[in-house]
Amino acid sequence: MTNDPTDTTEIPNMDFGITDPDRRQIVDGLNHLLADTYTLYLKTHHFHWNVTGPMFQTLHQLFMAFYTEQWAAVDLIAERISSLGAPAPGTYEEFAKLTVIKPSQGLPKARQMMIDLVQGQEAVARTARKVFPVADRADDQVTCDLLIQRQIHEKNAWMLRSLLEE
Repeated sequence: MTNDPTDTTEIPNMDFGITDPDRRQIVDGLNHLLADTYTLYLKTHHFHWNVTGPMFQTLHQLFMAFYTEQWAAVDLIAERISSLGAPAPGTYEEFAKLTVIKPSQGLPKARQMMIDLVQGQEAVARTARKVFPVADRADDQVTCDLLIQRQIHEKNAWMLRSLLEE
């Protein structure tokens, strides 16, 4: 998360118990979470379309379950940003600037896809954890609840790591 003093995005004054500086910090963190989630969604969907090999059926279905959940989460995160009075980022350019998830080089084999997705799932979980203390300190229960739900990425990473065992 950044706390960029040059950020000129207007966040209107609101009075529902969260200070404007806290809302700005929460929005900044949620912008990063949205970018990470959307980027992981794209990577997961791409891998779903292109996975091959002996684990095709298992991975094809698992990747679909992951990207379907991520797609729903993108909307929830973006709507929370909007509820806090800020526009949600929504372009590839904005997401590329905000995400920590790196693109894959070429089209990896199934095992590397799983490794890449473990790293992506863990990255999204870390981003959600970074926002939580800010939202908690601001007594923003709605955002805290959303962030707790995003810890599904820890479970997803565990599932993928389990498949990687020899």
